[in-house]
Amino acid sequence: MIPSTYPPKDEIARLTARMLLEIGAVNFNTDTPYTLASGLPSPSYIDCRKLISFPRIRATLMDFLTVTVMRDAGFEAFDNIAGGETAGIPFAALVAERMALPMTYVRKKPKGYGRNARIEGAMTEGQRVLLVEDLTTDGGSKLSFVDAIRETGATCGHTAVIFYYDIFPETEKTLGDHGVALHHLCTWWDVLAEAKAQGVFAEATLTEVESFLNDPRAWQAARAK
Repeated sequence: MIPSTYPPKDEIARLTARMLLEIGAVNFNTDTPYTLASGLPSPSYIDCRKLISFPRIRATLMDFLTVTVMRDAGFEAFDNIAGGETAGIPFAALVAERMALPMTYVRKKPKGYGRNARIEGAMTEGQRVLLVEDLTTDGGSKLSFVDAIRETGATCGHTAVIFYYDIFPETEKTLGDHGVALHHLCTWWDVLAEAKAQGVFAEATLTEVESFLNDPRAWQAARAK
């Protein structure tokens, strides 16, 4: 069912951050930083995959994501909802259900046998596709999924995520130069603000995390092995 209420964006951001903190999806460790997929260190790590195990929070966030996309992109803007392998698949399915649209998913690479497909499900030429993912950092990983969608003859000018890092200035330009608009629910800044309000982490930890968020490249360069 399509949600009928439209909370303000700032309230959606605050509540999303609160829910991520509540389920332990937010991880801060300044003593032993996490290693990101890029190989660089980070004192913060977000695990949106945990959301699928919390039905009430999962349902609320999918309502938020659906209304955000419809408000920002249009109520009749899409014909197909695609999830990126693997984290985007459950969220794409849930958004597609709410919007009463077909759902597909995009493999990271061809599976190597059978049809050797990257698109699973029915996607046809001319369809307007929304790419749904759990999060985005610098936007780069989304481009391969978008290209695979466009190779079918469909269009993809929008991607929607639960969490957007919002600390790398090139992200929205990278996506924009590829003709893709980004829609999101909350960022690290929203999570940091809610973590401070709740007092769920030590003040020294939050100060170090804020230092990272303000200049992640310099923070990483100083600690890279």
